[in-house]
Amino acid sequence: MKANRLINEKSPYLLQHAHNPVDWYPWGEEAFARAGREDKPIFLSIGYSTCHWCHVMERESFEDAEVAALLNDTFINIKVDREERPDIDAVYMKACQFMTQSGGWPLTVMMTQDLSPFFAATYIPRETRYGRVGLLDMIPQVRTLWRTKRAEVLVAADEITAALRRPESGRAGDVGEDLLHRTYRSFMMSFDATFGGFGEAPKFPSPHNLFFLLRYWKRAGEEEALRMTEQTLQNMRRGGIYDQIGFGFHRYSTDARWIVPHFEKMLYDQALTALAYLELYQATGKKEYEKTAREIFSYVLRDMTDAQGGFYSAEDADSEGQEGKFYLWTEKELRSLLSPEEADLYLSIYRHTDDGELPGMREIPAGHFIPHRATVYGEGDRDFPMAEEEGLEAIRKKLFAAREKRVHPHKDDKILTDWNGLMIAALARGAQVLDDAAYSAAALRAMHFITEKMTRADGGLWHRYREGQAAVDAHIDDYAFMVFALLELYEATLDAGHLLRALELQSRLAAFFRDGQNGGFFFTSSEAERLPVRPKELYDGAIPSGNSVSFLNALRLSRITGDADLDRQAHEIYRAFCAPAGAMPKAFTYFLCGLDFAVGPVAEVVIAGGEGLPDTQAMLAALRRHYAPNTVVIFHPDGEAETEIATIAPWIQGHSAPEGRARAFVCTNFTCALPTSDPEEMIRLIDPEPAG
Repeated sequence: MKANRLINEKSPYLLQHAHNPVDWYPWGEEAFARAGREDKPIFLSIGYSTCHWCHVMERESFEDAEVAALLNDTFINIKVDREERPDIDAVYMKACQFMTQSGGWPLTVMMTQDLSPFFAATYIPRETRYGRVGLLDMIPQVRTLWRTKRAEVLVAADEITAALRRPESGRAGDVGEDLLHRTYRSFMMSFDATFGGFGEAPKFPSPHNLFFLLRYWKRAGEEEALRMTEQTLQNMRRGGIYDQIGFGFHRYSTDARWIVPHFEKMLYDQALTALAYLELYQATGKKEYEKTAREIFSYVLRDMTDAQGGFYSAEDADSEGQEGKFYLWTEKELRSLLSPEEADLYLSIYRHTDDGELPGMREIPAGHFIPHRATVYGEGDRDFPMAEEEGLEAIRKKLFAAREKRVHPHKDDKILTDWNGLMIAALARGAQVLDDAAYSAAALRAMHFITEKMTRADGGLWHRYREGQAAVDAHIDDYAFMVFALLELYEATLDAGHLLRALELQSRLAAFFRDGQNGGFFFTSSEAERLPVRPKELYDGAIPSGNSVSFLNALRLSRITGDADLDRQAHEIYRAFCAPAGAMPKAFTYFLCGLDFAVGPVAEVVIAGGEGLPDTQAMLAALRRHYAPNTVVIFHPDGEAETEIATIAPWIQGHSAPEGRARAFVCTNFTCALPTSDPEEMIRLIDPEPAG
């Protein structure tokens, strides 16, 4: 098949479609100009390389000569990778949600030559079936409408675009601690007390919901908040949503029991779930949560890391044309690889659900199963003695080695700044909590990659890197998530250079993304390509919104530096969120983590002492073990009058350790205590009434 114009692109998703008979264009002026010359509407298809239903729609329709002929005759056809161009996706996903009250990928949009949408849907079958109109019937109808009722189509498109331009944010009212209580009660009502998680199937990890619940437990001492978090993370780890052989989390569970996943693996899910397990480990001290975080990191560093240090985006759900084939097993295969005793032990633990028992088992062939443990306590699961655990680990390694010989799912090897920011933050946090320098080393390598390969000459960021090319203007998530990463790297390494870079990036956000009228930040820079609508994301979806992360970043930076301008930035974001968060708080849980910080109390801790000396390290170790999320930590090296950190945070001048012993200066609720050299006393000053 002759290649189309996508053959010259870098995106793995666009390259997957480079030999379709559809006359695809990448997003750009060449396509728009041709639409104008030929007086055709535009057919926009948005997806990503590891999207299962995107593959289905391609096989059914975009590889089909009849559908392709209709598309080419009726439209100018454009393909967009949502991960490469989230700004375009944000505009047209909002249009789809406006028109259909739902959304997802593949996203299909029909629009005028000025890029105004008049139709939107997700997956569309080739042929009409079960009440869903197929492309073979739909395209001729659209062609007729375009030719005979153009004026009506244009009016509808204008009305949709006008509706999209209306601001979602409002400045009315304030929200405070009461909203935290109300959100917690809402989570209690939707909690699945049997299997963990919230609501019915499908179930997504949504770690930012758990970040909120842990902070609420810390604030209010509500043991139920901790229990909901533990049960959810325990059952996720036990279920098939977790890759029991090679580690890492799949995208979501199609059933309520966390057993049958949608098999794609996303980098951002690994980062956010690792952070959740690390926080729960801090809160409880239970080794199972440490173990899970380490396993997630093992998967990312083994399978998702570029030779230069950056992190890849995703692994597909499909291999050899079948969803999940790489991850499925049969009893016969297991018994051919293991001794009878090993096979009996493994099957007694990891095949807890009979084949076909779950409605979510949709396309899984008979006789195959997904390794998982029981996701309800008392259903045959148990704690294992050390010798048996070691035996299970030996079995896992055998199965992993055998699985490595299979045809692997496609790996999307593009490197995205925003998702790398989340992974760097998780690794830097892991280095602190688990006292493991290997994780800080990996985080620093990735940050070096971003600095060397994805930073513009003016200090700004690029969004995407692949095959030696950095491209696409960075958006709010790139800046916000990198600031988050730099804050975590500072706490892991105590290198004030990370704080300086965080302040630079935060300053760029304020200069190029600020919404001066409604508060908060736009998704795109004021210098970015003009779209029909300048998108602005508020709610926390699969990942926290850039605005939510920027809210907490600005609060943390303001407490570190004492800079009132940063506090004003945070307050502007807060004002933009008040109305929507007050109306639908469960859609804003990362923002509520920031609100929890803003309401306080917050502890500012200055550790003064000799870097690397045992008493300094004892202070830092005590801080890193303890779950105190609303704490900022500043290290002031002993014996240095002029330091980078003193320039960044001039208020710490005078915080020193004159006797040569490390001292902690703790201020909470705008009140400072006398300095202490006792790590336990420092923790008591930070947390006089620990939760639980």
